[in-house]
Amino acid sequence: MQNKGLIRVFAILFGLVSLYQLSFTYFTNQAEDKAAAFAEQQVPTTVPDYVDRRGEVARQYLDSVGNDPIALGITYNDAKEKELNKGLDLKGGMNAILEISVADILRGLSNNSTDPAFNQALDQAAEAQKDSQNSFLDNFFDAFEAIPGDNKLASPDIFANTTLGEKVNFNMTNDEVKPIIRREVEESIKSAFEVLRNRIDKFGVTQPNIQRLDNRSRILIELPGATDIERVRFQLESTAQLEFYKTVFAGEAAPYLIEVNTILKDLVAPAEEEEVTEVQDSTETTDDSIEELLASEEDTISPATQNNPLFERFSFNPALQQYGQIPVIGYAQIKDTATINSYLSKPEVVRARPQSLRYAKFRWGTAEGESDVLPLYALQSDRAGNPAMDGDVVQDSRQQYTQMGQPSVGIDFEGQGPTQWAKLTGDVAAEGSAIAIVLDGTVYSAATAKQEIKGGGTEISGSFTVTEAQDLANVLKAGKLPASAKIISYDVVGPSLGQEAINSGLISFVIALLLVLLWMVFYYGKAGLFADIALAVNILFIFGILAGLGAVLTLPGIAGIVLTIGMSVDANVLIFERIKEELAKGKSQKDAIKDGFNNALSSILDANITTFLTALILFLFGTGPIQGFATTLMIGIGTSLFTAIFVTRLFIDGYGKNGKSLEFSTAATRNLFANFNKDFLAKRKIAYIVSGALIVVSVISLFTNSLDQGVDFVGGRNYTVRFEQPVNATEAEQSLVAELESAQAKTYGEANQLKITTKYRIEEETSDVDDDIQQKLYTALKSYLPADLTLEQFVKGGSSDAKIGILEYNKVGPTIADDIKRDSFWAVLGSLVVVFLYILLRFRRWQFSLGAVAAVFHDVLIVLGIFSLTYKFMPFNMEIDQSFIAAILTVIGYSLNDTVVVFDRIREFMKEYGPSRKMDVIINQAINSTISRTLNTSMTTLIVLLAIFIFGGASIMGFMFALIVGVVVGTYSSIFIATPVMFDTIQKKALKPEKQKEEEPVA
Repeated sequence: MQNKGLIRVFAILFGLVSLYQLSFTYFTNQAEDKAAAFAEQQVPTTVPDYVDRRGEVARQYLDSVGNDPIALGITYNDAKEKELNKGLDLKGGMNAILEISVADILRGLSNNSTDPAFNQALDQAAEAQKDSQNSFLDNFFDAFEAIPGDNKLASPDIFANTTLGEKVNFNMTNDEVKPIIRREVEESIKSAFEVLRNRIDKFGVTQPNIQRLDNRSRILIELPGATDIERVRFQLESTAQLEFYKTVFAGEAAPYLIEVNTILKDLVAPAEEEEVTEVQDSTETTDDSIEELLASEEDTISPATQNNPLFERFSFNPALQQYGQIPVIGYAQIKDTATINSYLSKPEVVRARPQSLRYAKFRWGTAEGESDVLPLYALQSDRAGNPAMDGDVVQDSRQQYTQMGQPSVGIDFEGQGPTQWAKLTGDVAAEGSAIAIVLDGTVYSAATAKQEIKGGGTEISGSFTVTEAQDLANVLKAGKLPASAKIISYDVVGPSLGQEAINSGLISFVIALLLVLLWMVFYYGKAGLFADIALAVNILFIFGILAGLGAVLTLPGIAGIVLTIGMSVDANVLIFERIKEELAKGKSQKDAIKDGFNNALSSILDANITTFLTALILFLFGTGPIQGFATTLMIGIGTSLFTAIFVTRLFIDGYGKNGKSLEFSTAATRNLFANFNKDFLAKRKIAYIVSGALIVVSVISLFTNSLDQGVDFVGGRNYTVRFEQPVNATEAEQSLVAELESAQAKTYGEANQLKITTKYRIEEETSDVDDDIQQKLYTALKSYLPADLTLEQFVKGGSSDAKIGILEYNKVGPTIADDIKRDSFWAVLGSLVVVFLYILLRFRRWQFSLGAVAAVFHDVLIVLGIFSLTYKFMPFNMEIDQSFIAAILTVIGYSLNDTVVVFDRIREFMKEYGPSRKMDVIINQAINSTISRTLNTSMTTLIVLLAIFIFGGASIMGFMFALIVGVVVGTYSSIFIATPVMFDTIQKKALKPEKQKEEEPVA
């Protein structure tokens, strides 16, 4: 090997750089361990919510020492920016996919056009989006042009308006307007992205990540350490549309609501007895109090004896008996607000409005503390629905405190804001009404003014916690979103589950590594020891590169690294087997080592390139943890090649330069496979029958038994729930179905852990849905939980010492589920096409490509069939999700790796022996000469996979099982499917002379 000195220097420098990059992770871990120990001392377990309080104390500690040098002048803050990032599944937290409403952007660009064709096209585009691969904008354009009539985008009623100024004029054709609208939509989404980035930067988590996805209206947001979905939802989904309204006196609105109740008696069927809910505590009112307040009304309210649709869900404010000019009309429970909104929007109800309420808006306020009761306000508005003052004049906002010491939000105005505010407060002072401060349709406070207020500022007060006030100030300060946004998919992982994932990942990593190291020494002796050293260097390089690139290490990423350990020895196995062959020919040790490395290089490159291509496809089509798996696999392939070809060579050459003898075997393995000579092709008909039967059974099962599709593919919610004692999944499922209508429960890992899947209310996007489902889960599972476990403790189960309750949950909306399924299909198909083309290019014979792809199809179908046949009784999760697709693509890569090594030897023998030997003899000789490598690599990889399967944790058992099946089937197919298919489609006799051009295709 030439340039040994340069390679040695490069390897040493690369190792030192890797150690330097990983040192930052060491420093941050040391500092965070000290912070955690300090927090435990400061906050005993007797303190309520001590886990959350400890987290706050630890963060404060780290903030206080953030700029203090730890070592070599490096501070904690410096190290934190450069540490190896851990994914949410390893440290806890939340990731969400947010979709910006392109429909809202288009409505804004059209000045909320009422044009029938425009609005019809929007509705049709929304419907088409459920099954279409096109963007919403493309679907809108197609729908608009398909509507009968001369419909023009440049109509003054649509886009030729003051909003777009001189960009669109009346004379433009639709094709001329489309690129303008595309640019405007893109700019709006960019603006939304920046607003969200500003919000996330102030959210208070370390190393947040925000990035746009391939679907350009979707944004991926990762928040390590964040588990409060409602707080995140507020930050991400708030458009920050701030408005100021004058309130209508409650005494004026009350008679109208009594009339509404009368109208609804003929429109709404009587409610079921169990649905009649009376609002308790401060919101409770009696029939007598309403009669006193509204004695002139003929209809008295008596829900116990009459059908009263409205007042079965809504109660008047008790203070109405004495004060008619208060802003709060009454109260309702959160779960009833949607129904009441539907009542108030009925045409018959709207037509009954008196003149004073003709354009009024009925809006709900916020709940106080842990209450589930909301106040109702009536807000003054005009025909166009405009507020008294718009929030665009807000310059700044901040969290502060009221005179009573309660958290509040201070607001400063700019431009015309101070003047408008002075006028509004003056009007309210004169009228005696209140000013309602409304954000995204929710009333946060409604205060009176005794006189005109000058100075350009105000305060939003209410029943805020400090965190809520900070979040509200953050949203207002970051600015308004140009369109509504909704979370269409999210994952939440509790911190304790993340720590368990780290522990199980490390255990599986160490065990797999030890097994591989021992196997290599057992099989190859001292040469195996040199390969082990190269493997250790390889692992150092992988982690160093991940840290240097700022990549995120996930649990599938750890699986990718561990799998790399198994596959990386393959290069050394190929080299050592070739050296053994050269030694058997009588060559000197020096020449055998040189020729062994040279002869193995082609096979190593071909095998690793095909695996790299499948990993690349996975990276391009995957998201989140799956990309982490693909990233580590690609990095591992690159570093494995370098360490196997160069680092191992340095050690072997260095050992043998003084004449020391180096054997590439041990006493137990010296003659293993030495005289192996089987006629594999003669068994191909039996193999075809066996494989054909397996494929038929698999296909029948796929059509009849189907697959256990996860929420990634069908939409829904998943919850991982842990209990104190083992739980019968069937019994728990019956309780869950009674509450959630449809639910599935499976034992997940240990017997005291369930994975619960439900599609209950999956189509609904309102913020109270998650709370409702968690409440129903708690109710359904209460008999299995400790008697003193509260709902809050159940929801935060992943962050308590007891670790009882919800450890992890995720949601995937139906739309994105279809997209994930489609992308997964294209990922698998794309990898097959790419590999077919690569093998065709590399071997120049389509028969080789056909054999390789046939083997891959064979492997994929059998893996799918086994999952279809066994998922109902296997004691671990076998859902078909994105992780399973990663497994399938890995199986494809492994199968091709194996097949290409055999094909490479066939090509070598064809070149060496030409027409002097029959094709079947060449193929059998190639398989026999590579059987040692095939079985050795398969055995090593299986050892690794079994270690991860047994010790790696419940979350990746299904993933590992797919890989184990794939390795076994892939090893079989490379010998009994790929080569026979290639043989049966090529000449079955001695090759004809190839006219001195080996690569010329065989006819």
